[in-house]
Amino acid sequence: MQSWMKYSSDWKIRCGMCSAPCNSSSVVCLGACEMGLPPNEVTTIVILIVVFFAVRMLIGYLASRKVNNTTDYIVAGRRLPIYLTGASIMATWFAAETLMGASSTAYQYGFQGVVFDPFGAALCLLLSGFFFIRLMRRGRYLTIIDFFERRFGKRMALAGSLIQIITYFGWTAAQIVAGGNIVHALFGWPVAAGMLLVAIIVISYTMMGGMWADTLLDFIQMFLTAGGITLIFVGVLNAVGGWDGLFANGGSLYVSKPFTLMPIAGEGYLGYQGSLGWTYWLGAWMALGLGSIAAQDLMQRSMSARNESTAVHGTYMASILYLVFGVLSPLIGIAMFALNPNIAPENSEFLLVTAATDHLSPVLAGVFIAALCSALMSTSDSSILAGASVFTENILPHFTKGKLTDKLQLRWTRIMVLVIGLMSLAIGLWAETIYKLSVFAWTIILVGMFAPFAFGMYWKKANQWGALAGFAGGWISWMITLPILYPTTLAINAGDAELAIWDATYIGSVPAFLVSVVLVVVVSLATQKVDVPKPLADVDGKPMAFKNRLGILPLRDALRKLRPEEVEQEEKETLKPVLPEESIQPGD
Repeated sequence: MQSWMKYSSDWKIRCGMCSAPCNSSSVVCLGACEMGLPPNEVTTIVILIVVFFAVRMLIGYLASRKVNNTTDYIVAGRRLPIYLTGASIMATWFAAETLMGASSTAYQYGFQGVVFDPFGAALCLLLSGFFFIRLMRRGRYLTIIDFFERRFGKRMALAGSLIQIITYFGWTAAQIVAGGNIVHALFGWPVAAGMLLVAIIVISYTMMGGMWADTLLDFIQMFLTAGGITLIFVGVLNAVGGWDGLFANGGSLYVSKPFTLMPIAGEGYLGYQGSLGWTYWLGAWMALGLGSIAAQDLMQRSMSARNESTAVHGTYMASILYLVFGVLSPLIGIAMFALNPNIAPENSEFLLVTAATDHLSPVLAGVFIAALCSALMSTSDSSILAGASVFTENILPHFTKGKLTDKLQLRWTRIMVLVIGLMSLAIGLWAETIYKLSVFAWTIILVGMFAPFAFGMYWKKANQWGALAGFAGGWISWMITLPILYPTTLAINAGDAELAIWDATYIGSVPAFLVSVVLVVVVSLATQKVDVPKPLADVDGKPMAFKNRLGILPLRDALRKLRPEEVEQEEKETLKPVLPEESIQPGD
C-alpha cells in the first residue's frame, strides 16, 4: 500500500482521445473523452457502477443483522472461514490504484518498479502468516495495539495508536480522491461531489455492517478484479505472440532487463547505483514486506478467523493469490510496451484501462473498470474500520469515566467510522499538506513499530523502555537521514523534488530500521531492573506461553467444522463485555 500513496494522490483523469478539453456535460461524452473509451462502453460502466453502489449498500444493511456486539463489528465475531479470511485480506490490498499503478510503473521500470507491490506485499503476507498471525489470533485481540498494550504498557500503545490512526486518515483520503476523479470522469460531476458520493456510500455500509459487510464485499470484489485482470492478461499475451513473444519483445522505458527484480550492472536500481542502489532495493522490499506487518488492517482480518489454523492458512492463501494475480498487472505493462513503446510516462496511468478496452468485450471491459472503482471502496472501508477500531479499543478507554459497556463501545466505534470517514474526506478536499504528512506515517510503522512488535513476540527481555526507544529512535534517525539523502536523490531525479523526497524516504528507512532494532535490544537490556518485562498476555491479561508461535499447522483444522465445545467457547469470549480496567493494566 505505502508505495502507491503517491500514485493515488496524483491519480487525475486525463483525456485519452484528443488533446482538446471536453466541454460536454454529457456523461457518455465526458467519459469517452477523458478516459479514452468508446461511448457505448462508458454507458455500460456507468450502469454497472450504479449497480455496484446499490449492492454495497444492500450488503451493508444485511450484514448489520449479524452485528450483536463489538466483537461482531470489529472482527466478525471471530467466525470467518478460510475462504472469507483469505479473500478479504487479498481484496483489501488488491486495490484499484495498485493494479493501475503496477502496470504503469512496470511499463516504465519493469519488475524493478514493482518490488514494492506485489512482490513486497506478498512477502508481507507470507511472513505474517508464518511468524505473527498465530499468536495474534490466540490472544483474541481486537486490534494490534492490544498486543502492544499487554506486552509493553499504555505509553507504547498510545504512541502506536496515534500513528496508526494518522496513517489511515491519509490512506482513506487517497481512495476518496481517486474515487472522486473516476466519478468526475464518468458522470461529469465536480471532483468534490464525486468524493462526497464515494465517502457517503463507504461510510454508510461500513457503519451498518462493520467487518461482516467489509468481508462479504471483499469476497465478491476478489472474483471481479482477479477474473478481470486474468482475462486482460490472456488477451494481451495473445497479442504479443504468447509467452515466447512476451519474453522476447517485452520491455520497459528505462530498464534494459524488464523481468529482473535485482539491481542491474551499469544501471543499478531505479537509477541508483552502488551501495545506494542496493539500499534502495532493500528499502523497497521492506516498505511493505516488513512495514505493513504491524498494521491494523492486516491483523484485523487475520484476527477475524475462526481459529488459529484458519488465520494462518487464510493469510497464506492471500499471499499466494496476491502474488499470482498481482504479477499479472506488471506483466500487462511490460507486454503493452512490446505493442506500443511510444507511450509517454505521463500518459501511461490508464494503461490497464486501455488494455481492458482493447482486449475484452464491451460488457467485460465495463465490468472490470466498474470493479476497479468498487475496489477503491474495499480499501476505503478497511482503513476506516481499522482506524475506528483502534480509537475505541485503545484510546477511548483512557478518557471515559466508569465502565465502557460493550453496547457503548459498539456505538462509539460506529460514530468513529463516521468521524474518520468525514475527516478523511476533508483531508482529501482541503488539507493537502496534512495528506502528504500522513503518507509518511506508513514509513514510521516500519522504522518505529515493527522492531518492538517482532521483539515483543519473540524475545522475553523486550520491555516498554526498549520498545519506546526503538519507536522514537527509528523515527528520529529516519528524519535525520532525509535531508542528508535529499541532495543526492534530487540530482538523480533531475530536479524533481517530489520524486527525490520519495526516494529519500525509502532509502532512509533502511538505516532507520536498523537503528530501531539496535535500540530495542540495547535499551531493553539496560533497563531490565527498572522496567521488568511484561509477559506475553492475551486480551484478558492471561499469560501466553512463548511456544507454538510459528505458522505450522495442519490445513485440516482450517477446513473442518468447529466442534460444539469450540463454538461454545468462542461465543463466551465474543459476548464478554470489554471494560476499561481490562485493557489498562495498573502500574503501566
